[in-house]
Amino acid sequence: MTVECVPNFSEGRNHVTISALAQAVSRTPGARLLDQTSDPDHNRTVLTLLGDPESISNAALAAIRVAVQTIDLTKQTGVHPRIGAADVVPFIPLEDITLEQCAEFARQTGQRIWNELGVPVYLYEAAALRPECRRLEYIRKYAPVLPPDFGIHPHPTAGCCVVGARNFLIAWNINLNTTDLSAARTIAREIRESSGGLPAVKALGLPLESRSQVQVSINLVDFGITPMHIVFDAVAASCRRKGIEIAGSELIGMIPPAALAASEGYDLHWQNLTAQRILTL
Repeated sequence: MTVECVPNFSEGRNHVTISALAQAVSRTPGARLLDQTSDPDHNRTVLTLLGDPESISNAALAAIRVAVQTIDLTKQTGVHPRIGAADVVPFIPLEDITLEQCAEFARQTGQRIWNELGVPVYLYEAAALRPECRRLEYIRKYAPVLPPDFGIHPHPTAGCCVVGARNFLIAWNINLNTTDLSAARTIAREIRESSGGLPAVKALGLPLESRSQVQVSINLVDFGITPMHIVFDAVAASCRRKGIEIAGSELIGMIPPAALAASEGYDLHWQNLTAQRILTL
């Protein structure tokens, strides 16, 4: 059984904390740290772990423990939505394991996070115990009044954690050479499925003050339904109408070879795509 886990932490600026998160994973037997992506404007770090389910659960818990000890959500600033120091912890089936088995491991990990660290947990996607909680956006919107699946009140400094199981998604940003945030938000609204845009696309418009740019931040939840080049072309077309240039595409975490193959021959203006970021078992 091989599982991927992509925990998102609400810290992208403090290099000591980021290093401690990565080391917690690297020191866990049976877990491999494949990638670490941090962004100061999002104030967020995404780790990519690979291994058997038990080892990955242990590694995720070790990193979450560091997050609880070092990240104070009451002082955190960043443009990315968040409800916890260890904000989102998805488990993804890769080899010889089903999505439902991943969901069960996610539930077990969520129970451990509450029992061992005192951080309440919401379960989402395939691990959700309530249909409305399958969507991460719903949990983020209603977390102040929505009871967690494990625990009661938010941790005073670490908030809550959202844990679940899902299939592979591509987290990817298209950066624009403008500071016009309303333009980025309009483009995000045009392309995301929930606003009548492209199927399997989630998107937000976010500012990047450190770069004097704005960004269309994208989660492509099924590249088989909507390949990346379709999304990019839609963003590019909207940019042309607005007289805005695209600075480039930025991958968060890793990408499967099949996703690249589905958009082979298309220039997506990658800024950080390397062979090391292509996920192979």
